[in-house]
Amino acid sequence: MCSSPSIVPTDRLDRDIYWVLEDFGARAGCAWRETDEADTDLETILQHILSGQYAYPIRIVCFNPREGWSRDATSEVADALAQRAVDTDAEISSALQAFIAANATRRFDFHLALALRGSA
Repeated sequence: MCSSPSIVPTDRLDRDIYWVLEDFGARAGCAWRETDEADTDLETILQHILSGQYAYPIRIVCFNPREGWSRDATSEVADALAQRAVDTDAEISSALQAFIAANATRRFDFHLALALRGSA
């Protein structure tokens, strides 16, 4: 069996790519957000969620086309958002609080309590 070279440039795909499934409400439903290629890394996704560019995230998937794997990254992102909110004292929306509460592997209010004790 002979394999032909890929027409897809692999250098752009040799990285972890994150996509966000967002809930647009009862009328529009859920959809994977259209995202610029440069904005699919974890750091940018965290910044966009914290800034409200994704108002109602439901699920985040991560994949690496070059390595041939994909996984559900929702809990990882929820943990990172909770930690970032505590570290930066960021105000977060009630929808984001609900997302973190539903998906984080650690308790968000526990993180806040630690941050408050440290500032006393």
